[in-house]
Amino acid sequence: MLFNSIDFAVFLPIVFVIYWFVLNDNIKAQNIFLILVSYIFYGWWDWRFLTLIFSSSLVDYCVGMYLSRAETNKKRRSLLLLSIFVNLGFLGFFKYYNFFINSFIETFSFLGFSIQAQGLQIILPVGISFYTFQTLSYSIDIYKRRLEPTEDIISFFAFVSFFPQLVAGPIERASNLLVQFHRKRIFAYEKAVDGMRQILWGLFKKMVIADNCAIYVNDVFANFGHSPGSTLLLGSFFFYMQIYGDFSGYSDIAIGTARLFGFDLRRNFALPYFSRDIAEFWRRWHISLSTWFRDYVYIPLGGSRCGTRMKIRNTFAIFVLSGLWHGANWTFIAWGILHALYFLPLLLMNKNRENMGPIAEGQLLPSAKEALQVTTTFILTSIAWVFFRAESVYQAIGYIKGIFTLSLFSFPDGLPYKTLLLLIAFIVAEWLQRDKQHALQFDKVHLPKSVRWGLYYMIILAIYIFGGQQQEFIYFQF
Repeated sequence: MLFNSIDFAVFLPIVFVIYWFVLNDNIKAQNIFLILVSYIFYGWWDWRFLTLIFSSSLVDYCVGMYLSRAETNKKRRSLLLLSIFVNLGFLGFFKYYNFFINSFIETFSFLGFSIQAQGLQIILPVGISFYTFQTLSYSIDIYKRRLEPTEDIISFFAFVSFFPQLVAGPIERASNLLVQFHRKRIFAYEKAVDGMRQILWGLFKKMVIADNCAIYVNDVFANFGHSPGSTLLLGSFFFYMQIYGDFSGYSDIAIGTARLFGFDLRRNFALPYFSRDIAEFWRRWHISLSTWFRDYVYIPLGGSRCGTRMKIRNTFAIFVLSGLWHGANWTFIAWGILHALYFLPLLLMNKNRENMGPIAEGQLLPSAKEALQVTTTFILTSIAWVFFRAESVYQAIGYIKGIFTLSLFSFPDGLPYKTLLLLIAFIVAEWLQRDKQHALQFDKVHLPKSVRWGLYYMIILAIYIFGGQQQEFIYFQF
């Protein structure tokens, strides 16, 4: 079920009414109801995949219970390995089986050997990368004694399947979300209103910004061999804004929807295109994933508290894994390697934590230095996004080579003025509200009611007029 669909527009109010007006006095009933509607929401795509999320939930619930009772380290390690094997086994089979088989065949063919093997017709379950990491972190945290396991199986299943963030995150930790299923939720009007504002802003990001950028991006990438460098560079910029609007829009809708039901999800995006360096970009982009790799891969490997060689190894490990997490294609691995190369100089010179505070704090405009840093980072990340969008590494390299030609200084072909104006308005709005959780958060801004409602109606009108053809969220494929 898509957030930007009529189905969801009918589904959400029905769930809201039953949750608050029928089951309000019974936490257990509310949790059971949330499991039921979450399974309906997920099964809307393909009901067969419900067995995967049910199996993953059951295994990690049992692992958590037995970990708390295991008396020896050997038993504890065996239980953790069971959780890792099941979760990564599901993920590896459905997402990477064909990738590794094909890569294996191509490698041996390159060496002159003929291998008789073929891939399988496997459908990738929606959201498997997200809920797999969510349940896996639960088992790891219990193993590391950072978390006590829950005995409430209903709360745990609701935590894993919670429909607002089930399909495309944020990837939640049990320490934040699971505990909220254990306590009574009280309807808070102001919280719900702010949730609705965030949903509206998320829909604007997706339907107006992302879907309109997609039209230009698809055309540029389909004809990159015949386009001037200026058009290719603009196409990469537009893809950056497309994927940001698409994915952060989903996160906004998810967080806003969760607030309607009394839950607080963690922020997943913090205006990454205002980053002053690559390290800051990764503190602002897909925060739930980058912190997952930091906590469960980077730090256990030694993090940055080791020798230079190990720092380099650890950096490449998390960026390559991050790329591979996004998809079974060498383009994603190349995207991760490129970000590692961007990040390493900052790490080795101990400048990776230089830009920790907000940009242009207390100022309307950034300084000249900040503006140059933001522009440089934006260009570097936009070029990296070419690998993310391209169908092959060969296409990505050809695309980037096409940018750095004399035609880079020509006027772009088919400049989409309407989309460009929408982007400018969007960026200005997010800049002015950069210290807020989302652009329509007005809790500390004293705007007249007429102005606020005027903005809401303008956004709704923009969605109606400029909203493109309904498209799935990009991150559903991950």
